[in-house]
Order: sequence, then C-alpha cells, then structure tokens
Amino acid sequence: MLPPKHQRRFITCTVVAAAFGLVTTQSYAASNNAKPRPWQARHQAAIGRQHIKAVHAGHGVSAFAAEGGDDDGADEAENSAEATAQFTEARTAPGVVAPGAYGAAWQQLQSMKHTSGSWDHVTRKAYNADDPRYRDVNSNSSAGAGQVTGRITGITADDQGYVYAGGANGGVFRSTTGGGHWKPISDKLPSLSTGTLSLDGQNRLWYATGESNTGATSFVGTGVYVLKDPRHGQFQPGDRVGGAELESTVIHALRFAGTTAWAATSTGVWSHSTTTLSGPWKHEFAPNPDYLPGGSKADDPSAPYKNIANDIAVDPKDPSKVLLAVGWRGGDTYNGLYAKQDDGSWKPVSGLGDLPTSSADVGNMTFAAAADGSRLYAIDQSPAQMAANPDSGLKGVYVSKNGSPFGPWTQIADYTKLKASGSALQSAGYMPGIQSWYNQFLQVDPANADHLYLGLEEVFETKNGGQSWTVPGPYWNFPFPCWSIDPAKQTGDCSPTVHSDQHAVAIGSYKGRTWAYVGNDGGIYRRPLNGAVDSGGHAKDWQSLNDGTLDTLQYYSVGVGKDLTYGGVSVTGGLQDNGQSILRGRDKVMGSNFGGDGGDTITDLANGCNIAQEYVYLDMWVTQDCGVNDGSWSTDPSKATEYEVAPPDKDQGGAGARFIAPITADAKDTNTWIAGGRHVWVNTKGFAIRSGKEWTNAYDLGEGHTATAVASSGGTVYVGWCGPCNNQGFTRGIAVGNADGTGWHQLNLPVDGTIPNRYISGFEIDPANAQHVYVAINGFSRRFTEGPGAGVGHVFESGDGGASWTDISTDLPDVPADTVKLLPNGGLALGTDLATFYRPAGATKWLVLGHNLPTTAVMQLRLGPDGKLYAATHGRGIRSFDVRRLTGRKD
Repeated sequence: MLPPKHQRRFITCTVVAAAFGLVTTQSYAASNNAKPRPWQARHQAAIGRQHIKAVHAGHGVSAFAAEGGDDDGADEAENSAEATAQFTEARTAPGVVAPGAYGAAWQQLQSMKHTSGSWDHVTRKAYNADDPRYRDVNSNSSAGAGQVTGRITGITADDQGYVYAGGANGGVFRSTTGGGHWKPISDKLPSLSTGTLSLDGQNRLWYATGESNTGATSFVGTGVYVLKDPRHGQFQPGDRVGGAELESTVIHALRFAGTTAWAATSTGVWSHSTTTLSGPWKHEFAPNPDYLPGGSKADDPSAPYKNIANDIAVDPKDPSKVLLAVGWRGGDTYNGLYAKQDDGSWKPVSGLGDLPTSSADVGNMTFAAAADGSRLYAIDQSPAQMAANPDSGLKGVYVSKNGSPFGPWTQIADYTKLKASGSALQSAGYMPGIQSWYNQFLQVDPANADHLYLGLEEVFETKNGGQSWTVPGPYWNFPFPCWSIDPAKQTGDCSPTVHSDQHAVAIGSYKGRTWAYVGNDGGIYRRPLNGAVDSGGHAKDWQSLNDGTLDTLQYYSVGVGKDLTYGGVSVTGGLQDNGQSILRGRDKVMGSNFGGDGGDTITDLANGCNIAQEYVYLDMWVTQDCGVNDGSWSTDPSKATEYEVAPPDKDQGGAGARFIAPITADAKDTNTWIAGGRHVWVNTKGFAIRSGKEWTNAYDLGEGHTATAVASSGGTVYVGWCGPCNNQGFTRGIAVGNADGTGWHQLNLPVDGTIPNRYISGFEIDPANAQHVYVAINGFSRRFTEGPGAGVGHVFESGDGGASWTDISTDLPDVPADTVKLLPNGGLALGTDLATFYRPAGATKWLVLGHNLPTTAVMQLRLGPDGKLYAATHGRGIRSFDVRRLTGRKD
C-alpha cells in the first residue's frame, strides 16, 4: 500500500517519519526493473521494509505519545495513521474537545442567513483511476481499481435492489437499482461522518455517525439515526435515537438482539430499545469511566483511547449472553473480551479456545454471525504482534462452530495463510493484515454458513469454513504476470479488482441476482455472491458502482487553470488515498495523473496543465503536460514528463514536514514557490524545476517545528507552524520574512495573546498591501477545548504584518476554520468544517455563502481564472461558486 494510492488516515498514536530516500525515477526504471511499474508501486517493498525501524512503543496508551518525528521508518500503514493524526491534531490541540462542540456549531449555523446563489458540483462525474490517458511515472493508472470515489465506511442492502452506502465524511446515499444512480439521503443531518449502516428486522435503516475506526477519528458523530422508510425518505435531525448520549463519539458497530440495539463506541458499549426509540441510551460498560467526559481524568491526553469498544457478539440461542470486544488498537491493559456476570458487572473472560483474550493480543476485532446462528466468525488484530512483527498485525481469523460467542473458537487463518492464497502483498514489511487496525470486515453468506467474505487490505473469500481461501479482490494488479502498462490492454490481461483498504460489506439482491458489496478507500464495488475467479483465485466479475453520482471524494486541495487545449478550465486536486484528480475542459470522466495520497497542489492559472502535486511529507512532483502519457516512459525513460522535485525536508519524514504539508506559489509571481516543512523552502524556477536540489532554504523554523500553512505575495512570506503539534505541550507560531531569505523573524504570539494557542490552518495576503493579512485558526474555542491558551476566535486580521491582530470572527459559529480567501469584490470567504462563510466588504457580520453546499469540511478555497471560487471538501468532492454574482450587502 505504499505506493500509490494508499495513505490512510487514522488517528493514532504513532506518527511516522517517511524517510523514503528514493533514487531518481528515470534511472531506476532504466536499470532496475525489466517490467517497470509506476514509481509508488515500485517502492511498496522498499518502504515496507522500513516498517521494522519504526518505534512501535508509541502505539501504546496515548495516541500521540510518539508524535514528534522520532521514528525513522514508515510504511503505508504508518502513513494511514499519520494522516488522521494530523487531521485530528488540527481540531483538538492544545487539549481534549468536550462533547457537543460540533452540535452547538451546527445549531447556530441553522439560524444564519445565506447569500444568494448556489454551489455547483464540479466533480459529479465518474473518476477513472485507470484512465489510460495518464500513465506517466507517478500515476497508478493500470492498477485495476477502475472508477473510484472516497472512502465508504458503511453499506447495507435489502432483497429488492435498495443499497445504502455511507461515506467517511459524505453521509448516506441510496441506490434503487442494486447499486449506481445514487442520491444523498442524510444531508439534513449535523454529521455526515459514517460509522456504520444497518437494516433491522422491520427494514428500518439505522445510521450510526462517527467514522468507525479504532481510536479517535477525523470526525466524530452526533449519535444514531433511524429512517423508518429508507426506500423513499430522507434522514431528519428528529430521527435521532435517544438523546445526546452518543454525541461526539465514534461508533464502530451496531448489533441487534431481540428488541435491543447494541452500540460499540469510543466511550464504551451502549444499548437501546428497538421498539421505543425515545429515551436515553443505557451505558452498559466502560472499562475506564474516570476518563469519560465529566470524569476525574477526562482531561488526560490519553482519555480518548481509554474506553474503546470495537464490536459485540450475542448468542443467537440466548440473547442474554453477550461478549464485548474492547480495546485500543495500539494496546492497553484494559484490552480484552468481556462478559456480564451474575451481579450485573462486566468482567474479562478467557479460555475460549484459539480466540485471543489477553490484553496483549486483543486489539481491533470484528464479529460476523451466520444467518441460521450456526457459525460465528471473528477477526483479531494484535497490539503485541503489531509492535513486534514488521509484516502484519493480524493475529488471525477464527470460527465458533456452534455459533456461541463463548466458543470454543478455532483459528482458520493467519496472515501467512492469507498471503499464500493469491494475495498481491508478498513483500517484507507489507503483508495481509498490516493495516488490520484500520481495515476489517466480515460477512457470512446467508445461505451458506461456510461461505465467508473477509476484508483487510484486500478482499478474501472462503467457501469451506476457512480450510482454503482465495483473493477475489487483490490489492492491485501490479505484481501479477497479467499486468501491463499498455493502455490498449487497460489493466493488461488482469481482470479489474477493487480499490485497496476494506471497511464495509453487505449482501443484497436485485431482480433475482444476489450480490456481495464491498466498501473501501476507493468507494463501493459489487460482484455476484458466488462469482467467477481466474486460475489465481482473483475475481473476474467485479463492477465498480462509483458512477459519479456517489461523490464522497476527500480532497485536501484544489487547483484551477485555463485549459489551453479544450477551452474552459482544468480542475485538479489532491485526495486522500485516491491520488490527484484532473478534470479538463471537455472531459466527461475525470482521470488520475498522480497516484497515492494527493496532498497540496500548485496549478498555473494561465495553463492548467502546469501542475505541482504533493504526495506526502513534501514529496513533490511536477508536470507541464497534465501528466498525459501512454506509459512509453517504461521502455524509454526520456519520455517521462513527471519529475520528482521534493525539497530536502522530504527525506526527514514527519520530522521534516507534516503528512500533508503546505505548498504555494507567490500570488504575484507564478515562478516563486514556497514549501513548508521544518524549513521554509523557495523555488524560483516555477514549473521548470526538475530537481529537489533547486530549492533554497530561506528560514529554519526550529527543531521540532513544522509548517502548517504558507502564503506569499510579492515576495513577502507568512508561515504558520506547530511543534509539538499534539495536545502534549502543543505550541504554535508564525514566522514572517522574504522569499529571498532576508528579514525573517518570529512573531510574538504568547499563549495568552490575541491569537489563540491553536492550529494555524491558512493565510490570505491582501494583494494591495502585503502587511495586510488574514489568518484562519483551526480547533474549537476554550468553551470546548480543555487546553492552555485555547482562546476564542477563528479568523483574525492584521494591518501591520502580524505585529498586532484583531479577531473578526464576530458571529461565526465556534467551528474549526480551515482556509480563508479574499475575493475580488473585497469580501472575505472562510472555509470551515461545517460550511463556507462570507463577510461582505465593509461588513462585520458573516453570512453563509450560497446554498446547496453539503455539511462537510472545506479544506481549501481557490479562485479560478473563470471568476469562480472553488472549494475542496473532505468528503463531498469539489464545488464551485460564481462570486461575481455576489452583491455588496452589508450588516
């Protein structure tokens, strides 16, 4: 997973330093690989082997214990962890966020006035990760995933063709045709972060919000909602089950037994009646209640990781017998399996057969029961194994052949058995289950208790209860003899596969056919439940259901430039685990011209084919032809037109740069670029740069400090930084200087000063006066953030180069701010985790900018040469708004 499309997200404890140390792509292709694959794919094994160097001790109690860049190795699994760690730090540091923060902001948002005008949905088009137009060095095209979208973390389906898919931060979509032609049905809710989806016995749709990964997550939720008529209705805020008990939690699993619904959450296990949906949830069990909100240790930095419940298994013959799988994936003394005692208390259990029960070996765990109750299966990720084994964290897959949670359990697979079953993951440091803390699903065929679908990084299948396995959905096709980079063969002679990193699974029927649906970091796919496989056990019949109507793409950035070939504009942007998308003037389908996690981007307004893209940790690449290539570089290296131009901080991984590090071009000089790591790097060759050696070091932010935001206008540069960046000693600052390396100094920003001691996420410089600057501040104000100097406010203005600041947040909701943009009419736009706001020129109060923008995070705002404002959302694609239509309305 290392290479291309894979950098995941998750909150975690250990932050890794991705010290790639790569040779130049062209020379590698010519001398070391007779059958070259794209750059990131070639380095899967190399990066994986560095995994053993990582300091796994940091995966313990505190999710941020190892933050600070001490590790000198990394792999895709670690990158996934760091991706979400960064996302979470921005919203929580310098302390722990109290429950209700997002809910309060959303309530205030509902009463705010909107400007006229609506947002247009730019990326409501199919996105082809295998687009044959873009087969240059750093593309993943030809890997086999086909049409993709953003991470899907919940799926459920019925027997009439109704399928429901939930995006990681995109909400719930419905299909009435067995998949495809999707329509959103949860956009009126305050949270679009999907934990899980489930249909109950009455065919009601249960939507648990708060993304279902272990530990903390990018976005917590606002509880569980039930839609009584899911085939026709839409979720409303009043559909919430119970009260606010599950607000600001992560919900990993919902299980039903009799008239009880069980929820495994980041604050323990809860239950609720399924017959009466009002009334509060009952808190069944929390292993460390002192760490819960309101508890004596609630402000402890490790509090979010002290009460994690992963799943619940109920005995089908006796619903009073319940087994709880509890524990933080990095390991803690409370990890284990718990059962209720006669006195009503919950105690750890042991002696269940092969199923691990010790705190060292119980981590992320998932259960799946056969429809007839005859079998119960489980996946277990072991914290001890993850810390000691560089190849995999998967302890094993298990079955209880009598269907009882209390066994006896028998092991039916481990990572070595799965590796030998046709897996694409054969390299040291990256084998099946390496991300089992993040990737897990299980689904039993309702008509055959021995037929099981298993999701890790890949999709596995057994039809004989685990005696043997196949891999119908391999990670990608690059390792197999059938693969070819030749566009005429698409993915060679290989059949299409699914995107990597599996999160959700369901079985449903439509017009007499039964389908298996899988959700992963690339969206949702289906195949016949008993589908066909080739001689290697790889499916021949996957269908991508990512037709463009399901847009859950998670953008970090957006770039817009004139399309000199087709007219109009070219729109591009960096994505979580889905590379860099590109949509040109006449395109009906988007393509992917860079692989892996796509970070920040620089795009030439005058020529949209001039693009610089960040992979991760400042590993920058540049192209001047949109990345168009038919793969001919693989036999003639001189035909490559994508070049690695990373500044030196890239080689320091997390110690040298943030996972998604900020890059920008000077607002008045397209050839002057700023890249922020520990150092402030300057390139004066623009898109003609061809080597990382062409950057100059303008300023050292200091040991342990890394840039979070950069801006430059007329050679005046502002850089926001943090270090440490988590809630253990969080500090932040702003450095100001000139692109030529002169005049650099740190602004005086005391912890108790005007600028809050929170994450600095964005700058905007007045083009008429570089001393006039705005800054966006992430996180919540001190009402919700229990940390030193959290302060209040989310957007500040300075007229003297940062010597003094004025809080201009006024009536804004208290919600993390991500990006700020000064508009040509003098108005100010602010992108936040809930909406984009607008303050007209000369006004002091804020309006919601336009209509029809889903409630999801707006990570970056950019103006295009067409007079439109483009918003990169982290869950619902790219949207645009024609700011030329705004009036001069004031307070």
